[in-house]
Amino acid sequence: MTNILPGRFSADIEGDFVVFIIGMRVNRLWAVNKWLPVATAMTKMQVALANDPSTGFLSGENYFNLLSKTTCSIQYWRTFDDLERFSKAPTQTHLAAWRRFNKAIGGNGTVGIWHETYQVKANQYESVYGNMPKFGLAKAGEHVAASGVFKNARSRITRPVGDEATARKIA
Repeated sequence: MTNILPGRFSADIEGDFVVFIIGMRVNRLWAVNKWLPVATAMTKMQVALANDPSTGFLSGENYFNLLSKTTCSIQYWRTFDDLERFSKAPTQTHLAAWRRFNKAIGGNGTVGIWHETYQVKANQYESVYGNMPKFGLAKAGEHVAASGVFKNARSRITRPVGDEATARKIA
């Protein structure tokens, strides 16, 4: 069972980071031979990333919306350069999967793919988790008590950039 942490917590991550949201949409449900390879390739990529901290991948969460037939993976990366390097590296899982997708699917419409990338500057984010396991940014960075400078949304989003250890002592 997942370790639920009672109480209120926030996330703290040192420096800038990247939020990468990626997914696929099943446009033709019965074309299993088209969308299943895409889904399994995404899973293999995430397993490879989780097992190799040198990629710059910090953490990720996965979701599937049955009504919209869309998957979503919210990922946290140290830098955009790390993300781009992974996507283009011939030795990593992404490039081969991307080539297979273009060959098998291309623009035929059976499977949709999408992604969004956000570069987040240090301390330009806020989060709160109540009675949750380590999750999202708190799993990618540091899971901290929601007190002091982490007590409310306004103080989390406006805390000064600087010595994070000092901010935690104030918390």
